[in-house]
Amino acid sequence: MLKNLEITKLPNGIRVITERIPYVDSFSLGFLFDVGAIDEDVDNNGISHFLEHMFFKGTAKRSAKRISDDIESSGGYLNAFTTKEHTCFYGRGLSKNLTKTFSVLADMLQNSLFRENDIRKEAGVVVDELYDIEDTPEELVFEKFESNIFDGNPLALPIIGTEDNIKGFTNKQLSDYVDKYYGFDNLVIAASGNVKHKRILELIERWMVKDLGKTAKKRTATVLHNVQDISLVKDVQQTHMVMGCPSFGFGDTENRTRVNILNQILGEGSSSRLFQRVRERNGIAYQINSFLNSFYEISTFGVYISTNHSSFEKAYRLIFEEFEKLKAKPVGEKELKRAKEYLKGSIIMSLESTTNRMIRMAQSMLYFDRVKSVEETCREIDAVSNTDIIDLANKLLAPENLSKVIISSKNFSMLSAA
Repeated sequence: MLKNLEITKLPNGIRVITERIPYVDSFSLGFLFDVGAIDEDVDNNGISHFLEHMFFKGTAKRSAKRISDDIESSGGYLNAFTTKEHTCFYGRGLSKNLTKTFSVLADMLQNSLFRENDIRKEAGVVVDELYDIEDTPEELVFEKFESNIFDGNPLALPIIGTEDNIKGFTNKQLSDYVDKYYGFDNLVIAASGNVKHKRILELIERWMVKDLGKTAKKRTATVLHNVQDISLVKDVQQTHMVMGCPSFGFGDTENRTRVNILNQILGEGSSSRLFQRVRERNGIAYQINSFLNSFYEISTFGVYISTNHSSFEKAYRLIFEEFEKLKAKPVGEKELKRAKEYLKGSIIMSLESTTNRMIRMAQSMLYFDRVKSVEETCREIDAVSNTDIIDLANKLLAPENLSKVIISSKNFSMLSAA
């Protein structure tokens, strides 16, 4: 699946991964730094995400508008995202414009000025983004869930940070944080599409000239699990709930794959147990699904539902009934095979996007210091057995392990396992 893959670790510490796909006329190019909210503390929480914004605000050579114009005038696209563990800056474009895209990204990431006036203006933008989350219960409920379940752990910190922090960031704070965490030894440059590995190496030699120094040691996410229920009363039309527990991270490949299969069976897709029971057979929820949100050392596994207030308690009871079925009786071979094929199909189809391929390669390098093949991932999926699933269900779906966050205009804080 990754036949034209090349990897180089340069003397300056940058890891370079390319995958050549000669039959396309485009590329996806990403600069991924191994830094995110996990590297922050309460005093600077949100700084990684804020920097994601500020890197687009101008260098000595390019204004913010010129950064956009240089890419979009050539039919390309530039964007970025921050997670709790990584920050990615990436561009897409026609293969003939690779040099321009690389030079813009390299300039942004090495020469951004972080002007105080730009910081103040962008703080207003990011605070509005924070308010959007507060006004969107299906996002807010997940943020509160992780803050609750990981309390005392850096993973509890929200990616966007706090309003006070956002409004207080300074040029010195941003520059010091970049010096500490954005070193070449913390960077993976990945490209997928009609690109040549040798050309990427030439562009790095030409444009990546600033010595970013040695990256500070990353914080570790000591695994904590706080079993606590939270009920937030807000003026919303529906009741939203996330219920779940910590699970295995990317570092435990075997167990994480098993949880992924359990997730498929329980609530991923329209043929899953929760979708069929709660939505199709009872018609009491539009959104009902299970989830697996993964980090290196740990994941979160659970169920999300939104439904009208009057139907919530019934839906809650049905969810626990499905939990008990999974814990009591092994999954049939037909259902297990469906879950495996659905998961493998989702992975393989996602690889029709060069951007997904690029991000997958880079994240694999950051997590495992190598690129896992799709074939290897599919073999891990195929190895999961019925016994694995029932054992996991009994561990993860035990009522005493589950934490809940509920957002509703009604107080449901006294609900217990049905």
